[in-house]
Amino acid sequence: MKNKLTVVLASALLLTATAFAAESISLEGIKCVMAANKDAKAENSVEYKGGQVFFCCANCPKAFEANKDKFAPRANAQLVATKQAKQGACPLSGGKLNPDTAIEVAGAKVCFCCNNCKGKVAGLQGDEQLNAVFSEAAWEKAKFKVAKSEK
Repeated sequence: MKNKLTVVLASALLLTATAFAAESISLEGIKCVMAANKDAKAENSVEYKGGQVFFCCANCPKAFEANKDKFAPRANAQLVATKQAKQGACPLSGGKLNPDTAIEVAGAKVCFCCNNCKGKVAGLQGDEQLNAVFSEAAWEKAKFKVAKSEK
């Protein structure tokens, strides 16, 4: 009985902390990682890279968890779009960021080291553009870091 009570209390604490973290993140204009044409909702989220990624319905988190690698670029982009992750370097070269090169990719503001790198990405469309900036390799090169949420 004591163990059940402990589990219930721990679960309630975890849900409260998750809900609090989600409330401090603005989802205005943020789309579901799985269904890019649908709005993301705070109640449908999972932990990812130390942050939270959001979905349109309760089914999407399950599909995401089953195939994280496929959807990593979209999840990475959402972490940046929701201001949970900060960029540290150019996603193409790993060079120092130039704020004058900022563009929006998949709803997220990104910068590059130079106009050459910016032009390469600006010339791409759709998934090619998304993958150029938010693939796992680009994520590492750009030194994106997820800020720890205050709980």
